[in-house]
Amino acid sequence: MNNILLSIIIPTYNRPHFLPRAVNSALQQTVKDIEVIVVDDGSDEPVNLPEHSRLRVIALEKNSGNAVARNVGLKAAKGQYVTYLDDDDQLLPNMAQVSLDALKNTELPKPVAALSGLEVIKPDGEVVDRRIPPTLPRGSHFFLEDIEPEKSFLSKQTLVVERELLLKLGGYDETFTSRVHTEMFLRLNPVCSILGLPNVTYQLTAHQGERISRDPALRQVNFERLLNKHESLFKLHPKAFAGFLCDHAERSLELGQPKAAILSLLRAMKLDLKPTLGRIKSLSTYTLRTYTKQVFREAFNIN
Repeated sequence: MNNILLSIIIPTYNRPHFLPRAVNSALQQTVKDIEVIVVDDGSDEPVNLPEHSRLRVIALEKNSGNAVARNVGLKAAKGQYVTYLDDDDQLLPNMAQVSLDALKNTELPKPVAALSGLEVIKPDGEVVDRRIPPTLPRGSHFFLEDIEPEKSFLSKQTLVVERELLLKLGGYDETFTSRVHTEMFLRLNPVCSILGLPNVTYQLTAHQGERISRDPALRQVNFERLLNKHESLFKLHPKAFAGFLCDHAERSLELGQPKAAILSLLRAMKLDLKPTLGRIKSLSTYTLRTYTKQVFREAFNIN
């Protein structure tokens, strides 16, 4: 396979029921100068897929985490560009064509990476959300900039980026077991323009199966790691930082971690008081009030 334009990398772990759909959607791209690389991150049962001339499977001996699997695929890729596909999601047939054409014709400061639109679907195919990414020039800070209200940062799965640039950045930080996209984009955008496209090219499946993002302990550890690593960038954007903390607090409450939620809200209040108070009102449940009192008692040694 010479002159490959795009390598589609699919990290997978213990999802044999989803994986064939993801692989088929990658192989059915209208662009034919592609390769599909499945990185089996130590699944209990080795990946078993039909052979295809544009498909490679790399098996890791043990489960090493999503960032490691992504980097293994990145190093093995032969394409000028790379993109990633989660094993429980699928690409629409035009994903590669739309992204590569846009990158060819853009006038943004180079280098440039592309993000396209994303749909969130239920297992039965019902669309429950639609996310269109913003365009941000090189030197911006993805996730922290002000964007149009109809745009969303939450289509990061659709990234198409030059392989050599991602390698130069060191790929994904393997010390993170979640928040790997957020962390990488905070390194990418300062040196690479992000071209946001209105075309929906990716379908993210909303299901109740296991996800690293739902592991409460890992979420807190990686959240703190992210803030510590990129502290200087967060301080440049106090309002966005406060919103980020509020988002984390809301998700922490959903996962049954009210104490972590309260601590995040207190940090947010120091950065941007009024908007944070508005967010707190929307979260004003009995559990939140109870744990707020508990946190203050502990902080001020009140019996």
